[in-house]
Amino acid sequence: MKLWAGRFHKELDSKVNDFNSSISFDSRMAEEDLEGSIAHAAMLGECGVIAQDEAEKIRGGLTGILADFKSGTLSIDPQAEDIHTFVEGELTARLGDAGKRLHTARSRNDQVAVDLRLHLKKQCAGLKNQLNGLIRVLCKKALEHSGDVMPGYTHMQRAQPITFGHHLMAYAEMFLRDASRLKDAVKRMDFCPLGSCALAGTTYPIDRERTASLLGFSGPTQNSLDGVSDRDFCLELASCISIAMVHLSRFSEEIVLWCSWEFKFIELDDAFSTGSSIMPQKKNPDIAELVRGKSGRAIGDMTTLFAMMKGLPLAYNKDLQEDKEAIFDAVDTLKLCLTAFTPMIDTMKVLPKNMRAAAAKGFINATDCADYLVGKGMPFRTAYKITGELVAECIERGLTLETLPLEEYKKRSELFDKSVYDAISLERCVNGRKVLGGPAPKNVEFQANRILKLLEGTEDD
Repeated sequence: MKLWAGRFHKELDSKVNDFNSSISFDSRMAEEDLEGSIAHAAMLGECGVIAQDEAEKIRGGLTGILADFKSGTLSIDPQAEDIHTFVEGELTARLGDAGKRLHTARSRNDQVAVDLRLHLKKQCAGLKNQLNGLIRVLCKKALEHSGDVMPGYTHMQRAQPITFGHHLMAYAEMFLRDASRLKDAVKRMDFCPLGSCALAGTTYPIDRERTASLLGFSGPTQNSLDGVSDRDFCLELASCISIAMVHLSRFSEEIVLWCSWEFKFIELDDAFSTGSSIMPQKKNPDIAELVRGKSGRAIGDMTTLFAMMKGLPLAYNKDLQEDKEAIFDAVDTLKLCLTAFTPMIDTMKVLPKNMRAAAAKGFINATDCADYLVGKGMPFRTAYKITGELVAECIERGLTLETLPLEEYKKRSELFDKSVYDAISLERCVNGRKVLGGPAPKNVEFQANRILKLLEGTEDD
């Protein structure tokens, strides 16, 4: 039976019923719906809105339903309109009229809002822990490869020498911000809308502070219209997830490049690669490619939520039923990607010799050559021009700055002597960049250890 059936004389058309139903996706919030109802019943009894013995009876019935649901002995009826209808119907079937008192001083509008907040708070904690797990893997890998030289790129052109550890720590910083964003999003999500009812609160003498406390919220929402219609927390979480997925996508793009024979900086473990149906030599980075593709899916979910909200007047509108599928899909997409991506990074084989060979080409020590002259008193722009001329000559003669004879250096400036070769060695170039945030191995080690220490004890905050 529909909770709103009293006003109507005809049954809802079966096709409309299917269109209107949300049980297929909001059943995911069954535990949260029961938790919210248990707290609501307790508060009603404490405030004398319903008799204390009836409140205890309702709480007992709900606790039994929750236990049965968790154990798998209770299945959700797919014909129910939504999870709230199913729970109330099951409670009434078990308790009789006492079960019908549960919905006093409550609407499905504030009920679904609290269910969603409770559910997403839990999901945020899980996603943050997954991100922390990936960050730990990156820090571990960075410590192992803090001194392995590779070319750094701008415009996908070899630019300056860095280390593989330094490159990995750039992504560690990104994912650290992602985890921080999730934590901040929960702060604004952490308010209880129960008691807002349909839109205008209630005349019953309820205690909203008590309900919020029982459910572990920081406090109640402060406006009943906003309490039932606010989905900022979904928009914010979808945005956080989209940013994290963009970071995963950027990293995936580099993994795909690094795996190619043109780079061959890494090799993925067989457990995280696939082959071709007709080309036996292929080893495809499908996990990275799928993650890269799924980033668009998360961005699409975010766009769905923003488009859904942009024209809604206050307060509740049925459009808001569309929030759950989009935000659940965004959560599930990031969760699934992190589940596959983290062990892929953990098990990948790094090929430092190939990175070092690539770094030896492309004149990525040219800036250091110019800095060598600056250190001897030459203005940077003059040093820049001379170094550019040296690079052009090397290209013409098939040489590198390391193999260019000293007499050719001296033709451009008498400031050059044999010490230039030490100044432009790739290891010297990297080790000399000790500025905070630079690629010097000691910096990489400090950065990785700092983040690992930062992560200690953060899983449950």
